[in-house]
Amino acid sequence: MNKVAIVTGAGTGVGKATAVKLSESGFIVILIGRRKDKLEETKTACNGEALIHPMDVSNEKDVKKCFEIIEKKFSRIDLLFNNAGTFLSSKTIDKINFNEWKEVIGVNLNGMFLFSKYAFSLMKNQSPIGGRIINNGSVSSITPRPGSIAYTATKHAVTGMTKSLALDGRPFSIVCSQIDIGNADTPMTEGIKKGIIQADGSIKREPTFDPEHIADAVLHLVSLPLDTNILNMTIMASNMPFIGRG
Repeated sequence: MNKVAIVTGAGTGVGKATAVKLSESGFIVILIGRRKDKLEETKTACNGEALIHPMDVSNEKDVKKCFEIIEKKFSRIDLLFNNAGTFLSSKTIDKINFNEWKEVIGVNLNGMFLFSKYAFSLMKNQSPIGGRIINNGSVSSITPRPGSIAYTATKHAVTGMTKSLALDGRPFSIVCSQIDIGNADTPMTEGIKKGIIQADGSIKREPTFDPEHIADAVLHLVSLPLDTNILNMTIMASNMPFIGRG
């Protein structure tokens, strides 16, 4: 019987690469994202069964309905990859209006909460019990960029959510991991390749890396038995300035 995976933010970048790799590995993949056209492109790239559910991940009604459909059709979920995310252009807190803040919180944190909530419930009650949740944390969960307070706040919160899920899931064989990504070559990092502000105020171009390697990391995690977990993993462009002082 094929395992079932949900990938949020599956229309482009890391989500698309991961969904395709999971499909190639025999997973039935549920593709979640805002843009139906992009999800269709990912579905076409998948070589197995893939279903698309265009939605706003921060809308509880949409998320609940999605899980009701999954439970009715497949009776289980084996993997949730919480990958959907958004960010603001670089600016200090005084330049951010409250609606912008709430939008980032809605997608990056509330969306992850909702998908984790309903996945946890299904994994807890399905047979056989258990499953794996993987959260996209970003290296901003550890160290911020200048002018990134909304994004950084959500990614720090993701770390707490990952640890809590990993702890609360123990009695139900539900394990949770976090992958902190630095400079994957996706539409979100186009500006990084052209030049981005550094901690010392200078503007520098930064290296990126192929998101296929993140997909491989996800596949490694899901290949592990549920009694084994890699709680935290950082995958990054080797020469990005993250590990130095600026």
